[in-house]
Amino acid sequence: MTTLQTGTYDEALERLHRTGPEWDGWMSNHGPMAVDVLARRDSGGAIHAWVDDYAQRLDELPAERRPIRTAQDEREALGDPGRLGDWLALFSRQVEEQPWQELLAQWWPRQLPGIAAGATHGVIRTGHAVLALLAEDNAIRRAELAQALGYWAGRWQAVPRVDPRGDQDAARLVPSVPRIALQEGGIRDRLARLADVDEWPGHVASLAEPDDVPDAIDHLVDTVVALYPRAAHGNPTMLVHAATAPHAVARALPSLPRDHWAASYAYAWSATAAVLSCYLPDRLAQPSDAAPGADDAWARALDHGGEHVLKLADVALDVHARTGDPAAVAAITTAVTLDA
Repeated sequence: MTTLQTGTYDEALERLHRTGPEWDGWMSNHGPMAVDVLARRDSGGAIHAWVDDYAQRLDELPAERRPIRTAQDEREALGDPGRLGDWLALFSRQVEEQPWQELLAQWWPRQLPGIAAGATHGVIRTGHAVLALLAEDNAIRRAELAQALGYWAGRWQAVPRVDPRGDQDAARLVPSVPRIALQEGGIRDRLARLADVDEWPGHVASLAEPDDVPDAIDHLVDTVVALYPRAAHGNPTMLVHAATAPHAVARALPSLPRDHWAASYAYAWSATAAVLSCYLPDRLAQPSDAAPGADDAWARALDHGGEHVLKLADVALDVHARTGDPAAVAAITTAVTLDA
């Protein structure tokens, strides 16, 4: 499925690029991600009204203050949200100086260890931008990739990389990820508590090493989406990212050199396991037998219009198309019901 070529998506991006990647502190600007979903899901007619409403909460685009020019500048500015304007300006220049695929390949291994950036929204926005560029390479979509990478760099936040080296399937490991003891506070505070969960690294490492990285990431996403209806009451919004973050990595893979794939899978799984550790409830809900059809579920998500509902619905519809699992449809209706 490719982004619609009607111009509506690009027009919306131009509007959103006058706004910053965050608002009200460090809330992520979901506009570019949501309009990509609407465009690809044959709902382009809803885009401008959606942006009219959403843009009212957004802040202005931050200005460049101290240009990033050297490798030392990059090291010092990485993960500094006060330098967001500097990062956006840097990538806006670089994306016009070389093919976007080369820029992505150059920065992906530097960014990947900070996959938790902006509650994983850095990588998620990048995945949406790559998908749009694969449909059509134009200046506004290159600008979107630049903003996505700039946001990722400014909010860069490390997640421990744990390489899969066991023999366990994701379907067994995902529901039983060891939880942090104190389930309160924001994601940055929660991620800092992973170091206190002694069994977490071993649990994550027990995942089987993949024979086929794209298939393995798809299976991970399938598993997380299928779990969502039973786990979402832990935190319906934050648990969305346990699915959307690895899905974003999957979207970027075809545009990356194969020697980046193994690390991409390791970080996708590590990030997913980290989010699950931070937000899984102590008990899972019983599965429900009732689920509407996929088209009806999407209609409900569209009517709800929430950015996290739309993004989860997008991923869940991909999962349902791939697997036929009714739990993927139930994930959408759960997100709507719980107002994710």
